[in-house]
Amino acid sequence: MGQLKPDFPLPQHVAIIMDGNGRWARRHGWKRIRGHESGVEAVRDTVEAAAEWGLRNLTLYSFSVENWQRPRAEVGALMALLRRFLIEERPTLLDNNIRLQAIGRVQDLPAESAAVLRETEALTAGCDGMVLRLALSYGGRQELVEAAQRLAGQALRGELSVEELDEDRFRAALYDPAMPDPDLVIRTAGEQRLSNFLLWQASYAEFHFADELWPDFRRQHLLRALSDYHSRVRRFGRVLDSDPAVRQPR
Repeated sequence: MGQLKPDFPLPQHVAIIMDGNGRWARRHGWKRIRGHESGVEAVRDTVEAAAEWGLRNLTLYSFSVENWQRPRAEVGALMALLRRFLIEERPTLLDNNIRLQAIGRVQDLPAESAAVLRETEALTAGCDGMVLRLALSYGGRQELVEAAQRLAGQALRGELSVEELDEDRFRAALYDPAMPDPDLVIRTAGEQRLSNFLLWQASYAEFHFADELWPDFRRQHLLRALSDYHSRVRRFGRVLDSDPAVRQPR
């Protein structure tokens, strides 16, 4: 495993839709929460590999706004698992120089979970290696609506005119304006949809669909996805004089 690493330039930002925890648990005859618990191992190996290899940004779709509709017991177990993960992984984050950030409606999290999250963000704020973003209580449509509301408020207060509204202004109203657009979006469990994830930011992302259920996903699968990305030709709507187009990060 120690020799397993990419020998090509990495993208600047990889985002992952972690899917398949429930199906993994059912295949083993276990309750769904066991799948979520096993998924933490996949998170740990993926995050450590990404940091070791020099990836600058990794975003994990951890809990969507739609996930609040799941059974109350499952949501409670997921929030407890989140708290445990954030506390137990602090040494790993610090040892690997990883800064943790959250995007989404964090204010909707239970107070105890939100407090542990903010503590972990503060503890890792000085890390200048990879940025690990957890999308929590996140929805792409909700992010766009909230951005529009912020801009409308600025316009009503006379701080912004219609003529001044452009892509840069709109981006500045998103949850994390400094976050670079994902170059690669990975989805596990064989599903091929975006599921309300980074709708604005993923406009020009490449997609890799992995058959593995998330608890089975490991660094070798991440490497396969990165290799697939490296083989793509990225034109961004342009006609290039010569191919292949730029395959390394923008």
